[in-house]
Amino acid sequence: MAISMQFSRLTTTRTPDLALPEPRIFQFRKPFSVRCSGDGAVSSSSASASVENDFDAKKFRHNLTRSKNYNRKGFGHKEETLELLNQEYQASDIIKTLKENGYEYTWGNVTVRLAEAYGFCWGVERAVQIAYEARKQFPTEKIWLTNEIIHNPTVNKRLEEMKIEEVPIENGQKQFDVINQGDVVVLPAFGAAVEEMYTLNQRNVQIVDTTCPWVSKVWNTVEKHKKGDYTSIIHGKHNHEETIATASFAGKYLIVKNMAEATYVCDYILGGKLDGSSSTREAFMEKFKFAFSEGFDPDVDLEKVGIANQTTMLKGETEEIGKLVERTMMQKYGVENINTHFLSFNTICDATQV
Repeated sequence: MAISMQFSRLTTTRTPDLALPEPRIFQFRKPFSVRCSGDGAVSSSSASASVENDFDAKKFRHNLTRSKNYNRKGFGHKEETLELLNQEYQASDIIKTLKENGYEYTWGNVTVRLAEAYGFCWGVERAVQIAYEARKQFPTEKIWLTNEIIHNPTVNKRLEEMKIEEVPIENGQKQFDVINQGDVVVLPAFGAAVEEMYTLNQRNVQIVDTTCPWVSKVWNTVEKHKKGDYTSIIHGKHNHEETIATASFAGKYLIVKNMAEATYVCDYILGGKLDGSSSTREAFMEKFKFAFSEGFDPDVDLEKVGIANQTTMLKGETEEIGKLVERTMMQKYGVENINTHFLSFNTICDATQV
């Protein structure tokens, strides 16, 4: 993701006050807590208690997305908000000069090159545009963000100027008690953990969901893993908000950051016969202590595995990890049994690749 090097500020036209839609709350058992915390991660455990294992995250989300206090398609202001986005983040004399000169131009002794595929990817543009629409639709309401909408300081500063604030964090926990009935809460492009959605639904707020559809696709994948009793091996960063959200929809899961960690896991599966990088069960549990689901047992839960990923991880590395895990399961259980022990769906977002 890239942004232009010059930005202008325009004032949006405010619409008249609009009444919030009548909310409808679905009653479910409280969801589990997400274990991805520690090592710099922000916990959402203040949002809800860790209880019932039979909470159906998929059913809850299905019903939530059909409730009257939920919106993920915008509010009918797309054309004007996209125009505003273009003016604020794309309309630059420098960008114009670069594009008119084959994406390269020299000023004095400095040559600047611009990637032909620059700017916001579709999912990011959609998220920011819907956030702009939310402010236009609700000009006087309090609007909150559960996280940075995207990792872009300029955009986040602009939303702050529009009085769209992030939920405060104290001692590593989000303070959802600052949100009142009738407030508007925006879920960022990375998504939000299911327990956060549950809490917001219980607080009777207007939810504006800007989650990238590619992220939602990964959630559907780990749901399939869970249904088939497969452990989800998630290629991602355990303290990244997207991976935290994905893990909240998974059943059993293990998060690996890179090829080295995936190799360690595969070596453990093969009893040290891959490259000898793994050692004892205790060492495994210590190495991944912030990166697995509650009750995870590497001696039991790595017999059937499926691959998923954080959409912003490198495409090539995710593919290589998938191939490594597939070869590992073939070696351990036989080629003829691979479908019983390994699942893989394409959840890679090509827009993030260079």
